[in-house]
Amino acid sequence: MKLYFASGACSFAPHVVLQELGVAYDLARVNNRSKRTSDGVDFLAVNPKGYIAALQLDNGEVLTEGPTLLQYLGDLKPDLGLAPEGGLPRLRSQEWLSFITSEIHAGSGPLFNKALPAKAQEFLKDRLFRRFDFLGLHLAAQPYLMGQCFTVSDAYLFTVLEWMDGFDINLNRWPSLAEFMARIATRPSVAAARVREAEIPPVL
Repeated sequence: MKLYFASGACSFAPHVVLQELGVAYDLARVNNRSKRTSDGVDFLAVNPKGYIAALQLDNGEVLTEGPTLLQYLGDLKPDLGLAPEGGLPRLRSQEWLSFITSEIHAGSGPLFNKALPAKAQEFLKDRLFRRFDFLGLHLAAQPYLMGQCFTVSDAYLFTVLEWMDGFDINLNRWPSLAEFMARIATRPSVAAARVREAEIPPVL
């Protein structure tokens, strides 16, 4: 497998899961402006949508969209419990992935635009804060989104919540969210993924 990534992007979530799985994989860094990759190809030829993450399978097929990558990877080793196999737990996992992608990931994405008017920023942050209130209550009762065990949903939530510092949003306002972030940050998979990404220099 080969994961196409960009620093500080949502691709970090499937990268953490790859480390959790302990499987062999290759990495290719993507320049989101030039669409060039560290392995010398045009990223648009890999993913015509033009954005990461993308996961190229050993048979040449390419998967895109973060929740799809996370579910695929979690299913590779069911015994690890990273993605529930069926029934209501599977639906709950999909529910969390959908919530994160639509409400937190997409909800915070416009804040990367530094030219966004202050009123628009205020509106988006107020909406995010209501979502954080919900997450804070949920995580005050249990360490992970799905209960007592780390799953792909936690990797995704951790990844997008790391962006909040750049938006001047202090997660200490929600103590259980801050504790969640500190808890996930100590996982060896997170540290290992950071090291692997740092080993690949920027692409022009």
